[in-house]
Amino acid sequence: MFFGLDWDKLLLIGIVAVILVGPERLPHYAEALGRFTVRVREWLGGAKTRVKEEMGEDFDDIEWRKLDPRQYDPRRIIRDALLEDAPVPPVQVAAAGASIAATSPSMPTTMVDRTLPVPFDSEAT
Repeated sequence: MFFGLDWDKLLLIGIVAVILVGPERLPHYAEALGRFTVRVREWLGGAKTRVKEEMGEDFDDIEWRKLDPRQYDPRRIIRDALLEDAPVPPVQVAAAGASIAATSPSMPTTMVDRTLPVPFDSEAT
């Protein structure tokens, strides 16, 4: 349920509350709980009516089941993203690298400029 409470804990809290309140005040508190429940239902009904009025006719066209976040499985989302057929960009080979690659297939097809400094992140170490 909510806040880690299940039916067993709620029943235990209810029994302790009945014992603490006592039989004299229990009808008064039950009546107050009933009034509170009615007010909450009226408030929720009014909120729903206001949302329908503000959204207009499009409110009934929305498929609320599709927007439910509980239906999304993170494993499925990641699997679908990884298996997506993304276009693979073609590999561009430098002219000098192409001649080296033609003579030696074990060497990489791209050339590295050894004159540039190696990237270093001082905050990462």
